[in-house]
Amino acid sequence: MLSARGSSAHQFGLVRRHADWLRQWITNNCGWRLHLDSEFARLQKTPPDVLDGTRGAVESKSQSPFSRRKYVLLCLALATLERGDRQTTLGSLAKEVIALISADAAIAGAGITFDLENRDHRGDLVHAVRYLLDIRVLEHVDGDEHEFLKNTSDVLYNVNRAILALMLNVRRGPSAVAPDLTLQARMQTLIEEQRPDTDDARNRELRFRVMRRLLDDPVVYFDDLEASEMDYLNRQRGRLLRRIEEATGLIAEIRAEGIAMLDDRGDATDLEMPKDGTEGHFTLLIAEFLAQQVRERHSSRVGVGQLQEHASALIQEHSSHWRKSVHEPGAEESLVADALQRLEGLRLIARDGEFVIPRPAIARYGIGAICDGTPGSAETPSLFQD
Repeated sequence: MLSARGSSAHQFGLVRRHADWLRQWITNNCGWRLHLDSEFARLQKTPPDVLDGTRGAVESKSQSPFSRRKYVLLCLALATLERGDRQTTLGSLAKEVIALISADAAIAGAGITFDLENRDHRGDLVHAVRYLLDIRVLEHVDGDEHEFLKNTSDVLYNVNRAILALMLNVRRGPSAVAPDLTLQARMQTLIEEQRPDTDDARNRELRFRVMRRLLDDPVVYFDDLEASEMDYLNRQRGRLLRRIEEATGLIAEIRAEGIAMLDDRGDATDLEMPKDGTEGHFTLLIAEFLAQQVRERHSSRVGVGQLQEHASALIQEHSSHWRKSVHEPGAEESLVADALQRLEGLRLIARDGEFVIPRPAIARYGIGAICDGTPGSAETPSLFQD
């Protein structure tokens, strides 16, 4: 979301200036929509994988990922704001959320509760509200969320109803979707477009799916593509990559396992690797450790417990450079959880229960060639391997 005011004003001006070209390129190549008016611009994207939860919402202040409860509270807050006035308070928002939870047996049946007297519950709602502030659905008027956490005062907000109306990015209303479908089928039905059953329409759909992956995913592994997508990519790869490079400045890196569109300027990157701070340094060291496991031990799966043991050793080695809280009990568990979330979002690992599966691109953070023991494997270019 870009606003005509504040820190994004310059980018908003560029979007307005090039709106016609942007709309045409986005529509023809991705099937996405660009909403633009005098106050804000929003790119309404359809994700390549509707069930991908590896790059979810984060609370901007603490950078902590949204939990299941926070997502539910975010959705209930949006529902409350939709039928409310142009101003609201955090306290009244909390009471409306409680009323919605109490009135819906399905929410209670899913184990979601909200108690205004519980500080952790209030904290989850504050995180959801801060997210709404970040995307400008809410505008701060008076009060302090921190004081609300201490249960000492309330906070007043203006509601930006124009932005609120665009939050639901679907092709059909949720009430029109059959409730007995699976989650994946319901999500797909919400975003799917009705297209003619012609060769041109099928090719256009394949182009959208492949381009969305190339633009949205840090790495596109060939093994993750459907057969029809892989066939289309093989036939159109040069043309598709050239379009992206010319339009975005991203640089295509093509290896044996897949393709990554590299952002050498950092303009389009929301997950940095490496990143400053304790978590950033720790994540880099965990990535190096996983690459080493593949390189030296040919390990395709590493237990989370093994990573936590390695984390304890890293804390002892680097604690003088890290924040003091790394010495608290259980710090290694939270550090590993944060690192794995980041690595999974970057497509550097996959998760299988309590095991981590290093993916080929993690070789970027190792030293030397990766060899799986088969003849000639050390000579095969691995994705991101120097």
